[in-house]
Formats: sequence, structure tokens, C-alpha cells
Amino acid sequence: MAAGEQPGTGSPPQPSTRLFLLVFAVILTDQVLAASAQGMSIGINYGQIADNLPSPTRVSGLLRSMQISKVKLYDADQNVLSAFLDTGVEFVVGIGNENVSAMVDPAAAQAWVQQHVRPYLPSARITCITVGNEVFKGNDTALKANLLPAMQSVYNAVVALGLQGQVNVTTAHSLDIMGSSYPPSAGAFRPDAVLYIQPLLNFLSMARSPFLINCYPYFAYKADPGSVPLEYVLFQPNAGVTDPNTKLNYDNMLYAQIDSVYAAMQALGHTDVDVKISETGWPSRGDPDEAGATPEYAGIYIGNLLRRIEMKQGTPLRPSSPIDVYVFALFNENLKPGPASERNYGLFYPDGTPVYDVGLRGYLPPMDESKSARKSKGAASLAAEDSHRRKQGKIVGRQPAFLSM
Repeated sequence: MAAGEQPGTGSPPQPSTRLFLLVFAVILTDQVLAASAQGMSIGINYGQIADNLPSPTRVSGLLRSMQISKVKLYDADQNVLSAFLDTGVEFVVGIGNENVSAMVDPAAAQAWVQQHVRPYLPSARITCITVGNEVFKGNDTALKANLLPAMQSVYNAVVALGLQGQVNVTTAHSLDIMGSSYPPSAGAFRPDAVLYIQPLLNFLSMARSPFLINCYPYFAYKADPGSVPLEYVLFQPNAGVTDPNTKLNYDNMLYAQIDSVYAAMQALGHTDVDVKISETGWPSRGDPDEAGATPEYAGIYIGNLLRRIEMKQGTPLRPSSPIDVYVFALFNENLKPGPASERNYGLFYPDGTPVYDVGLRGYLPPMDESKSARKSKGAASLAAEDSHRRKQGKIVGRQPAFLSM
């Protein structure tokens, strides 16, 4: 959440302005629909903390029908990777926090890369390994201290296999590593985090890897719905907020959050590391005290975000560098702990029907066999069978999972 953020609001638009905005919205809609036919440049988080999700083979069919070209995992599930062989989809794979400390051992890191990455290349386009997720959000000092050595060991394993330049090594951070984020130009990391972030930035610079950040404007709205304008967090027309130092105007909170991270990195001497959004999303449902968790707002947030991505927009600070975003998440995950919102970030329900309408169109292939029969087979063989059936024209009657404007 953006600490201390105080977004401004604008006066209601005049009739001529409303007409311009309507025409602009129609143009943007056409751009998104045209882009979806050519392949979307967004990434999507494929979480699996659920007991009712479709098989990876069916998920592969769904994502390819939408022409989604980038997927982020929180592990390196061999069933998922096998289901996407030779599809051209890029993958971010992950090492969980519970395994980070073990990766400090170079032999363990080498073994992990050999087992979870090397066998799938080049058929699976693994382009990044995340070592841990939001490590600095917790209180585990040993984990924090082990993060960078683990990243270095994994990177050295990647280099030893000749994969440098093909597979990046990084980690994903929560926005609460920020001590200050308003105005964006005054962005600064928490003092207690700088001890870890400074050498980590040095590593990312050397390895030419991105700085990943999980940004959720929803959290800011949820915490103070009376003060945070919905228009500002949902990318809707508003007067925006002008940074008093740079005079740059921000019409949405996400871009302000990104630029505050750039400012924080610059304060530590780095302008050579790119910021990428490893997670952002909006829940379609929440507990009674979770303001704004509705399908309507979720659809507006994701839909407007997709339009800006397809316009290849950059932030006010870096207008020529299009934002790189992984949306959270593909499915609602019914076993996630925490408030109800945690289980309702998905674009889709597990049966393949859309949770809300954002203009994407996709199809979840039907189950060809009983669950028990499919479970008895490996994902790679199932993927091969489905591929063969497609070539023979034998997959028919797909279950539609429409996301239309």
C-alpha cells in the first residue's frame, strides 16, 4: 500500500469532456479487442492454492486461446511446465520462502536448477527464477539474511549451465518495503530494509535482472475508502495528483507507486534496474469490512489496466518504457488463508467461467476423460494426446469461457 498517499480529486467533467472521454473509451476498447486477437502483452499469475482447479493441460488450452504469452508460477510445477511445452509461453518459476535458506548452498542451488529448469529448456520458455516472495514483509531475520546469498547461488548455477542472459534471477517484494511513497519523487525504502535492499540492488544491476514489486492500489482504498478517490485507484478520469518536486501529474495510484520505487532505488545510487509489476489485481468479493471488493470494481480496475498496457504506456517518470505487469490472478483459489478477498482475485472461476467482464475471450477445453483416468497419466502425455487430437480435429464442443466487452 502507498504509505501516506493523498491523491487529489477532480471536478465533474463538462459535457464536451464527457463526449471526448466516451470516444476515447471506444477507441481504447477497439485497441484491446484488436490486441487480444494478436496476443496480449500482459502476464498472469497462475496460483494453485485450491482443490478444484482444472488440470494444467486444460489451463494451457485456456491461456493459449486467449493468446496470453507470459505466466508466473510460485513454484516450478513439472505438471504445469510439461503442459506448456512448445507453446511459446514465457514462464517465471519460483523458489518458495521455505526453500530459500537451503539455496545458500551452491550444490543445492545447482541441483534445483538442474532438476526444475534445465530439463524443460528450450521447449518451455523459462525466462526468470524468483527466489522467495515478499521476504522483507515478515520478521524472519535469518530468511532476510539468506535471501541474497541464495539468489547469488542460484545465479551462479544458471551461469554454470550457460543460461545467463536467457534466465534472470530475482525476487518479488511487497510494497510495504517502502518507508515513503508520496510524493513519488520522495520515495524511499524503509530504513530497516535498506540494509538488505542496497546489496540486492547491486546484484540485480550486475545480473541485469529486474526489481519485482507487488502493487495493490486496492489495499490503499480498503484502508481508507473515505479519503482515497475510487477514480484515482481505478484508472478513471480524475484531476490526478501533481508531484510538487517533478511537476509530473499522476492520474492513477499504480503509476505513482511504480515511480516511488524508482525514486527509492535512485536514492541508493541505481538508475540501471528496471521495475516490473509481479502482482497487481482487485478482489471481486470480500468480507463485510473489505470496502470495494466487488465484481464491478474488479472489472473496472483490470479492464482499464489492460487498456493502458495495450497502449504501451509508461509512467510519468519513464513515459518511453511501457509498464510490464503480471495480473493477479488466473483463478479464484478456495484454500488461500486470510480474509475472503484473498480467495477472490481470479479472472476465472475454476470451471472456466469469467468472474467479470474485461474484454478477453477464452475457452477452457472440456475434460476428455474421468478425473481418475487423467490423474493416472503424466501431464506431458496428456498434453501430447490433446495436441494430437487437435491436429486430427477431434476436440469439439469446447466449453466457452467468454470475457467480452
